[in-house]
This record gives sequence, structure tokens and C-alpha cells, in this order.
Amino acid sequence: MSVHLQHDLDDLHKSLLSMCASAEEMIHRAVAQLSSPSIDEARALMKQDVEIDSLDVRIEDSCLKILALHQPVAIDLRRITTVMKIAGELERVADLAVNISERACGLLEGPEVTVPDRLKDMAELAVNMLHRSIDAYVDLNSQLARDVCTEDDAVDDANRELIDELVRQMSHHPERVEALLHLFSAVRQVERVADHATNIAEDVVYLVEGRIIRHARKLEQHSEESS
Repeated sequence: MSVHLQHDLDDLHKSLLSMCASAEEMIHRAVAQLSSPSIDEARALMKQDVEIDSLDVRIEDSCLKILALHQPVAIDLRRITTVMKIAGELERVADLAVNISERACGLLEGPEVTVPDRLKDMAELAVNMLHRSIDAYVDLNSQLARDVCTEDDAVDDANRELIDELVRQMSHHPERVEALLHLFSAVRQVERVADHATNIAEDVVYLVEGRIIRHARKLEQHSEESS
């Protein structure tokens, strides 16, 4: 590897780590809003989201320049493509943080509703998945990344249970439908955070092992059912 390529890869890594830290901070703050909504905090998250959008563009631009100038191969090529993909996932996580914050602030309007503890637990699990997927990237730990992927099932189960419960509450309390719809949306946003954490983890496995595991579990389940 040339000195110039190594320098560019190091700069790229630092930029992604900065984006990781910002996106993780945003989702922490957004989830906290479910318990304590704040219009000012929501506006601050929107401002930070613009900064992450800009960083995402710069990272993609850097990746494309490295590909054009150095024509990397093998692990270096996987690293660049992985960084580009992870940056895209983090940009979407930041968008979800803004959405969760907006839904939380929506609870300030209309009749008061209680945020289910199950939602708070689900959000904590999704945030932890994101944190661990980032750790897996930093440490190049494909086993940790695989562990993160298996945790997505628990979030999916919580998502289904919460949606069913909220639908029941809407049918019994039509006067609370608007507020409950904010919760409904927040649940879906949290579930997507876990999805993006899973995608990052799968990208880490590809980076470290050179294997694409996306959809692997579904294919295995389908094979078992067919046999």
C-alpha cells in the first residue's frame, strides 16, 4: 500500500468515526425525548442532522476520489466501500433521531398519554445495538457484529407487540388517536434504528471476513422450511 493511500484511508476512518459519534449522540438524545419532550432539543437535533448530512456527502466524495486515484483492491477496496455504506446508514439514523424527537414533541399536544415502558426498553435495545455495531467496526470484530444481528429479532418482537397494543388503545380511546399515532410512529422509527444497526453490523462482517451475510438467516430459514 502506498503512503498516500494509507494517509487517505486514515483520514476517511477519522471522518467516519466522527459521524459515528454524532449519530449515536443524536439517537441517545432523541430517545430521551420520549420521556421528556423539548421543542428546543428537537430544533437542536434538526441542526445537527444538517451537519451529518454534510459529513455524509464529504465522506462519499472522499471515497470516490480514493477509488479513482488509487484503484485499491482486496481489503482496501472493501474498507472504502464499507465506509461509504456505513456512512449512509448513519445518515439515516440521524434522520430517524429527528423523526423520533418530532413524534415525542407531538405528545405535548392533545390529551396526555403514557409512553409504554416496553417502548423505552425497545429504544434502549436499539440504541445499544447501534453502539455495539459501531464498536464492531472500530475493533474489526466480526463476532460482535454477528451478535448484533441476532438482537434484531427482539426489537422486531417488541415492535409487533407495541403496534398491537397501540391499535387496541385507539379502538378503546378514540379521543386519544392523534397522540397514540405519534407513539405509533415513534415505535416504527425505533425499529428502523435497529435495522440500520443490523446493516452496519453486516457491513462489518463483509469488511473483516469478505462474506456477505445480508439475508443469510432468511435464506437458511426458507431452506429449512422447504426440506
